[in-house]
Formats: sequence, structure tokens, C-alpha cells
Amino acid sequence: MLLTGMGSLQYNSVPMVTVFKNVTNIIVTAGDYIFFGTTAESLILLAFAVMLGGAVAAAWNDIQMGLKGFLWMAANCLSSAGYILYMKFATTNVKLSKFGMVFYNNVLCTVFLLPVSFIRGELKTFFDSPSIHTYDYAFKNTFAGFVGFFLNFASLNCVAQAGPTTYTLIGSLNKVPIAILGYVLFDDRITTQTWTFILISMIGGFLFSYAKIRHSFDKKQGVTKERKKCSPKIDIRDSAGPR
Repeated sequence: MLLTGMGSLQYNSVPMVTVFKNVTNIIVTAGDYIFFGTTAESLILLAFAVMLGGAVAAAWNDIQMGLKGFLWMAANCLSSAGYILYMKFATTNVKLSKFGMVFYNNVLCTVFLLPVSFIRGELKTFFDSPSIHTYDYAFKNTFAGFVGFFLNFASLNCVAQAGPTTYTLIGSLNKVPIAILGYVLFDDRITTQTWTFILISMIGGFLFSYAKIRHSFDKKQGVTKERKKCSPKIDIRDSAGPR
């Protein structure tokens, strides 16, 4: 997933990657239905469509993609969706604590990434570059690893409690605070297209939130009605006894 993500960014523009990240949400929703039987309500599907439409509209002037870029992006979408769906499977079937899952997940990443970094010469560059062997570099990398650990830990808990569909849609909304923080902290210029995408993404998020709240309310109402049907009726005249 990490490797295909870097490859997709190398051969595609950021707007195109954003568009296809929203396509990943649709793949996850379909997989959630096929493998776990979770049905998405019409309002949730509408929220996906609104967010995908906003991403396409924001990237309309930058929509261009070669065959290599398409293959990298398709591989990233499938691997990302597969990873999220497997997280759901692991949290319900693998007999490990959340901490153990995060630990083994990172260890396995190291096993796969070390040979790739060796083949690409990045490992040699790391050892031959004294400029990066500083306390500042070590502190920042340690902090990044610390944040990454808790990111994986939070992701596992989110998928276990809320499900893959909710996880992917909430994850798509993180582009809104990222764009705003980039504007506040780094003076990044936000174009009209970006503001449009932020607005449409927020509308999609509100639709999703409303759909989940309504679903929760309908579920509670259904449980209440079922309890009333199952509760025995007591005749007051019988309970009073003989007069």
C-alpha cells in the first residue's frame, strides 16, 4: 500500500490521486457488503457520490493520466481497500490484542520495505549521508514513528467499532483540516477550486453524519417497538385478585 502510494504520486498529479482516493471508498463499501454483509443506506451512497463529484470538479483542469500512472493508482486503490477490509477481518477473527496487531503490522512492513530500500539504493544513501545523522533528524523520525504507531492503533479501533465504510468516509474528510492547516501554518494559497472541494466534502460529511444519526435513531425505535410486542400484557382485573 505504501509502495503503490509513492508510485501513484510519482506518476500522477495530486488532484488525480485525490479523485482516485474517493474511488477507493466505493471499493471498500462494495467489499464491506460482499464480505461482511454490511448494507449502505441511500444517503450514505449519496454522500460518497457528492464527495467524489467534488473531487472530480476540483481536479477537472488537471485530469490527465498515462498508462503507468493508471496502473500504479489502480494498484494503490485495490491494496488500500484490501488493507482496510482485512483490518475488519483481523479485529474480529485474529486472537491478538490491538497492541499486538499494531506491533506485528509494523514488523511485517519492515520485512517488506528493507529489501526494496536496498534494491533502490536508499539504504546506502542513508548510511553514507552524515547530514541526516543528527539529533534533530533522530528526534523527528522518532516522533513520526510514535505518531504512526498511534495512527495504526486508532485505525484498528475505528474499523473494529465503526466498520470499514465509516472509516473510509471519515478518512476522506481529513483533507479538509489538512488544507486549512496548510493555509494557516505554511501560508499555502487555497484556490477557488480547493475551496469548492472543501465545501462539497463538508456537505458530503454532513450527509453521512445525518444518515448515521437517522439509522441509529431508527434502530432504537425498532428495538423499542420489538420490546413492546414481546412484553406480556397484564390484566389489571386478574392482578387485583378476588373481591
